[in-house]
Amino acid sequence: MISIALDGPSGAGKSTVAKAIAKELGYIYVDTGAMYRTIALFTLQNGADPTDEAAVSALLPSLVLEVKYIDGAQRMFLCGEDVSDKIRTNEISMCASKVSALPAVRAFLLDLQRDMAKKNNVIMDGRDIGTVILPNATVKFFMNASDEAKAKRRHEELLAKGENITLEEVKKTMAERDKSDSTRKIAPAVPAPDAIMLDNSESLEKTLETAINIIKEKIQ
Repeated sequence: MISIALDGPSGAGKSTVAKAIAKELGYIYVDTGAMYRTIALFTLQNGADPTDEAAVSALLPSLVLEVKYIDGAQRMFLCGEDVSDKIRTNEISMCASKVSALPAVRAFLLDLQRDMAKKNNVIMDGRDIGTVILPNATVKFFMNASDEAKAKRRHEELLAKGENITLEEVKKTMAERDKSDSTRKIAPAVPAPDAIMLDNSESLEKTLETAINIIKEKIQ
């Protein structure tokens, strides 16, 4: 099976590019961030401190997380409920950054993520796909973009979902999350040594074309 790892900070455009690559090549797109967001939602629903590993670990045995593909789109189910839209808020984003730093949470999802790559041709995006989840991925990318571009994309996304938030608030939240994700002790969000760097500050089409050409060249 072919596996493509696409890492990078929040707002770099990973999911947009990954979905387009998956459609172009007929692969399954796996959004690992959505998995952490789903655990974050469960943590908040149960009133647990997302930085308290013991408290969050105690919740995991009762957490039923399912990844389903409906009309080609990944949907997240939490204990039977489709929470794909509920997990896309700024609050959940910050909580996801905290729970994703917990070793117990990462261990909880590791086998699920790797199993998906064993059974399917996948493009998987996240923070540590190329370094931890799929260290032997066929191709590894690390995508970034300017702070302004990242904040603008995320702001537009949140506004479209009806969240009342300013661009400055988004910039602050994203800066905090990027710092947290890149400096955490467990699976920090840094490029794999053999990752190919992609700058997605301006042209999505150019980034997509570059990535697809690299993949096709690698798998020929």
